[in-house]
Amino acid sequence: MKFEVIKKEALILDPAKQMQAKSIPVEVRTDPLTGRTARICHFRRLTFEKPDINRLIDASRNTCPFCPEKVLEVTPCFPAEIAPEGRLFRDDQVLFPNIAPYDGLGAVATLGRRHYIPMTEFEPQRIAGGIRLAMDFFQRARAIRHPESVYHLLSWNYMPASGSSLIHPHLQVFASSTAPNQLREELAAAKAYYGRHGSTYWDDLVAAEKAEGSRYLGRMGRIDWLAGFAPFSVVGDVVAVVENCRTLLDLTEEDLKGIAQGLTAAMAAYDKMGIYNFNVCFFPGTEKDQFARLHMVFSPRIYYNPVLATPDTTALRTLYNESICVGFPEEIAAAVRPEFFRPELK
Repeated sequence: MKFEVIKKEALILDPAKQMQAKSIPVEVRTDPLTGRTARICHFRRLTFEKPDINRLIDASRNTCPFCPEKVLEVTPCFPAEIAPEGRLFRDDQVLFPNIAPYDGLGAVATLGRRHYIPMTEFEPQRIAGGIRLAMDFFQRARAIRHPESVYHLLSWNYMPASGSSLIHPHLQVFASSTAPNQLREELAAAKAYYGRHGSTYWDDLVAAEKAEGSRYLGRMGRIDWLAGFAPFSVVGDVVAVVENCRTLLDLTEEDLKGIAQGLTAAMAAYDKMGIYNFNVCFFPGTEKDQFARLHMVFSPRIYYNPVLATPDTTALRTLYNESICVGFPEEIAAAVRPEFFRPELK
């Protein structure tokens, strides 16, 4: 496993120091699987001032379609062949068709009654329940042999900087016969890796990260947690790899517990930095993809300038498809790791 880093430096004359020469480091890192590059640059302290969002939360509450007084009145229902009861339920969580679907079989799953849940107040069982509700939907789609039941896709946009249009926590759930770009590239590269090496890339990655140590965060059940080497997020990623698991439907109850606990650990760590937005995506294979491993990426989001609500998605990221990270992943891992060793997670 090769972790390729190209170290560079930019030389400027610094006006804060009477125009003395100043060297600024830049790294270009190459993802070992796909060859995607990420730039470690634009350095800043990984502490952010969290604004008072109470007004935003209160203003959005009365019109929220996912709060309990409205969710059964304004959300659509599934056709009878998918859900004769119209919607799926688990405790106080509801799954219903996405009124603006990404594909031919899309849904939304609320994470309960509460309109707003701070990152530090998510109970692992609530997150696990939401994933289980999505799995119930995927199992029904598979049972009727729906043509889109090939890739079972699950994501979570939390708070506005993530792209979420609603405060109320919810998951995006959809099945598709067309893999999204990043997943398609990863699966093709993992298949080629398997052909060259006779081993699974994700298994080899976990072994290499565990041996190297600086980005390895820990293990919960059969789930290994890492800080991303070439992250998508400007403040680093947390990656979970599920051993001997190809699809979401392969997850056990113990796996759900481990995923939920790891996510709460990641949320707690980034909350301490003042970060309160994130994206989560699961990357599955199909049942036949022996080279695939189900993995998940937790990717925090920030505002570069909170006063202007400047997003962290720039032309470099959107059009060049080049991510940047404002801190070294190894330092970010050191900050995140203690949360994975809290006694309650053992």
